[in-house]
Amino acid sequence: MFTDSHCHLNFPELIGNLPQIRQAMAEAQVERALCICTTLEEFEPVHRLACDYDNFWATVGVHPDNEGVREPSLDDLLQRGRLPKVLAIGETGLDYYRLGQRSVADMEWQRQRFRTHIRAARQLSLPLVIHTRSASADTLAILKEEGEEGGQGSAGGVFHCFTETMEVARSALELGFYISFSGIVTFKNAKDLQEIARWVPLERLLIETDSPYLAPVPHRGKVNNPSYVPLVAQQIAQLRECSLETIAQASSQNFDRLFLRHSL
Repeated sequence: MFTDSHCHLNFPELIGNLPQIRQAMAEAQVERALCICTTLEEFEPVHRLACDYDNFWATVGVHPDNEGVREPSLDDLLQRGRLPKVLAIGETGLDYYRLGQRSVADMEWQRQRFRTHIRAARQLSLPLVIHTRSASADTLAILKEEGEEGGQGSAGGVFHCFTETMEVARSALELGFYISFSGIVTFKNAKDLQEIARWVPLERLLIETDSPYLAPVPHRGKVNNPSYVPLVAQQIAQLRECSLETIAQASSQNFDRLFLRHSL
């Protein structure tokens, strides 16, 4: 019934409890999960999860926040992106939130890393999993510069754990991307995000946990896991004044359309 389109089950907070998490997922009718890679060093355990379980899949990518890790070459991403059960390139994008003493100009390494991911996705015809924080203008500009404008040859993808403005959501949709909502949409102080969740076209909406982070209410502050994704769907259903089943079905169909399009 439900699909968690973005989680980190290989992280230490979760991997040791995987049998219990899978049981909780089954009880909550969370049938599938996409396990997200954030470094090349962790790709093997992420991919192993996908290969070991028929309802898990994997991505390959290096998160923009990760420094001091192996820098991905185009060939690194292409080789791993061709492996069975790898559905997307990412998590990738831009994050200027923790600049510290650095300037935006100093983050050129992030922008080049992002471009490498976009080029891999386009060559493989795989979607992108986009992370953007305090960097939406550059994120959108680079996608356009690399040819991601929704036309033929575009990789497309999803802006995951969306926390940007309505204007950014509109721009992402215009480029052919999906919008994914996490537990943040259940927070009382997320009024602007809730308005976006009401507005995003149903056929372009995904749900996720981003676990182990961002547990939805009433579990806020605790370790998150994919069995909580129905709470995200429930909040969106309430906002849109529709049934929970409507959100579950639409978001799962959208997952199929975006990530499993080559096997449909």
